[in-house]
Amino acid sequence: MSMYVIVLLVALALLFDFMNGFHDAANAIATVVSTGVLKPTQAVAMAAIFNVLAFFVFNLSVAKTIGKGTIDPAIIDQYVIFGALVGAIFWNLVTWYFGIPSSSSHALIGGLIGAAVAKEGTSALISEGVFKIIKWIIFSPLIGFVLGSLMMLVVSWIFVKSTPLKVDKWFRRLQLLSASVFSLGHGGNDAQKTMAIIWMLLIASGNVAVDAKMPPDWVVYSCYAAIGLGTLFGGWRIVKTMGQKITKLKPVGGFCAETGGAVTLIVANILGIPVSTTHTITGAIIGVGSSQKMSAVRWGVASNIVWAWVLTIPASAFVAAIAWWVGTKIL
Repeated sequence: MSMYVIVLLVALALLFDFMNGFHDAANAIATVVSTGVLKPTQAVAMAAIFNVLAFFVFNLSVAKTIGKGTIDPAIIDQYVIFGALVGAIFWNLVTWYFGIPSSSSHALIGGLIGAAVAKEGTSALISEGVFKIIKWIIFSPLIGFVLGSLMMLVVSWIFVKSTPLKVDKWFRRLQLLSASVFSLGHGGNDAQKTMAIIWMLLIASGNVAVDAKMPPDWVVYSCYAAIGLGTLFGGWRIVKTMGQKITKLKPVGGFCAETGGAVTLIVANILGIPVSTTHTITGAIIGVGSSQKMSAVRWGVASNIVWAWVLTIPASAFVAAIAWWVGTKIL
């Protein structure tokens, strides 16, 4: 594998990481922007900072799960990495254009699966790791839903005798904390997925030992920087969907949704589970809306989002398989 190809693929991986932050900025800032607690530019700056601060908080267990637990490391080469990244980037662009909050994480995983199967068939997949990821596609929005709705019910009970003005004042402040913690969890989970891709590439090219316990420091630093920079630019099409179209949020609802999502992400980071921040916060927002009344949730919008979730892995895998074939001809 030539150094030119390695540099090209690392650059493509960091482009995906930037797009991940750009695409998923809505997860961290939609609620705090839609409730009017922060201006959009202030919100993305805060989210970007906490994305990067995740470097000092979480270990790299998610990167290890993706890097060595999804597909057989022995079949990794420049063509598989190229196919996986093209498939993931394609799906991110499509969903961003239509303002659909889909999962960048699952687009990347779908890309890996599609490229690996195109090369070696289904024997290239590590079933335990793939099923673990698929399981959490279902669990993460459900956990977000439950925690978001429970938080809303508990907060409503605690502040039942407070005036709406007093509640709004308190939760405008508290929402700054919940949005920051969610951004921290987002950075800790999502940046590590790109680290895993670059790590696999470096192992396949012989630049890193197969039994290496961690990716090189420069990989870690560059991935956190790329996702933070992407978040700083923000994906405003998706912010509108997340913050306004699913349900109408007030600061108290935004706090409950972000807190429920943040708890889910932090637990996933500790356990090394690559979950979708999009699925998690969407589930929490729906949980907050439905805890007030079922009609508060625009179920048509929610169902369209779920369909995008269902299509993410197969669509990105299909494009990745084609890109793998193209890569064998041009790289």
